[in-house]
Amino acid sequence: MAGGLLHQLWRDLRGDPADLRTVRVGGTTGLASPLPVEALAVATATVHRLAAVGPSGAALEVGSAPPGDGQLVLDARHVAADFASEALLRVDGRPAAGGFAPLSRFWPTSDGWVRVHANYPHHRAALLRALELDDDDRAARAVPAALLHLAALDVEERVVAQGGVAAAVRTPHEWVASPMGAALAGAPLVDLHCRDNDAATGSGTDAVRPGPGGRRSRQLARGVRGARVLDLTRVIAGPTGTRALAAWGADVLRIDPPHLPEAEESLLETGSGKRWARLDVASGAGRQRLEELLAGADALVHGYRPGALARLGLGEEELAERHPHLVVASLSAWGTRGPWAQRRGFDSIVQAASGVAVMTGAADGSPGALPVQALDHAAGHLLAAAVLRGLVLRRSTPATTWHAHVSLAGLARWLLSQQVSSQAPAPAEGLRASDLERYLVDLPSPSGTVTVVRPLGAPVWQAGLTPSNPSWP
Repeated sequence: MAGGLLHQLWRDLRGDPADLRTVRVGGTTGLASPLPVEALAVATATVHRLAAVGPSGAALEVGSAPPGDGQLVLDARHVAADFASEALLRVDGRPAAGGFAPLSRFWPTSDGWVRVHANYPHHRAALLRALELDDDDRAARAVPAALLHLAALDVEERVVAQGGVAAAVRTPHEWVASPMGAALAGAPLVDLHCRDNDAATGSGTDAVRPGPGGRRSRQLARGVRGARVLDLTRVIAGPTGTRALAAWGADVLRIDPPHLPEAEESLLETGSGKRWARLDVASGAGRQRLEELLAGADALVHGYRPGALARLGLGEEELAERHPHLVVASLSAWGTRGPWAQRRGFDSIVQAASGVAVMTGAADGSPGALPVQALDHAAGHLLAAAVLRGLVLRRSTPATTWHAHVSLAGLARWLLSQQVSSQAPAPAEGLRASDLERYLVDLPSPSGTVTVVRPLGAPVWQAGLTPSNPSWP
């Protein structure tokens, strides 16, 4: 099953099918699920590795050639550790608190179940407004009773209308039959495409021409080492993808909005090898500074909902016109088409809406979840692979801008499209934390020694998360 997905993904990434002959996977992940999580994890991690080292091991000059037999070997248990990375985080030897906030869970409703997300204060406040509850010490106790008096779809609509995040738990059939489920049909798992920029560039050179407010010109990176990657992502999927690029030697600068603070543990777990700054890109000064950063970047990775950057004048067409040198990779929860395209979403919410929660549920009918945040991590690997492939393709097509898009819902659709078993398989060994210790590494950080999962096969890793000014030297 992983083999078929591997070929599909490599084809989406415009790779040569012959490259896959070099791939060998050792062992099993131990990720038990009635859905093919292992196949998804192994295939997405493999195309990421293959995009980085190439069939000869030197496509991007990262110094990680396959062994003498010409094979690219992937350790499946290391993949499992990578997909469970946030659960393995330790700070000064202590397990991270992490996890979901008390209100972020499945809740029974009058006619079924709903999943809500309240990890961020503004999402928690939106949930309470939707339920007409005061935001005080009694709120948590009042939520269950309020939800039991409402239908699941009613809760979903109310919370979304208030700017929050929630999804009624649907069966796979209900999701496929819905307008949003139908909109996902036929979309590639990785939409990697190019836009002709001959009119914008005027030539086929590698010189970067700054857009409005740009201050300088420089030669483009010839590979991933030293490539400048602007990271406008949050939570898990996007940051794990850009962390992977940093591990291969890219110079990654993460930009966060000052009004939406990220959890410190999330920054520590996904921030290794990056620099970090805050910038309000919606303000006049912030918008100009972003243009300068884009002019000096090789790649942009962002998690803005479809259409959000366009409202800032940075849609696909505008980026191609003003920054024709960029490789652009974007992530969304629901894809670029359909009625939910601009809706907020997270891995857990997509699992609930798409039918994954039903297929992984318990015998008593309560919804379940994948053993890890598999949609997030798979998307992170695909974002990294898309950027790596875009950097390679840019060499032979200097007058084109390469764009890629990955959605969590698209990955859920693939999981649900496969033949599934009636109950979760029971691997002989299973996934034990003790089996994953050998994949951990200690790194320094401003908060102390951070223990994280080391990157999959990457030869370069600069430690630590370092706040910096929003600029490259």
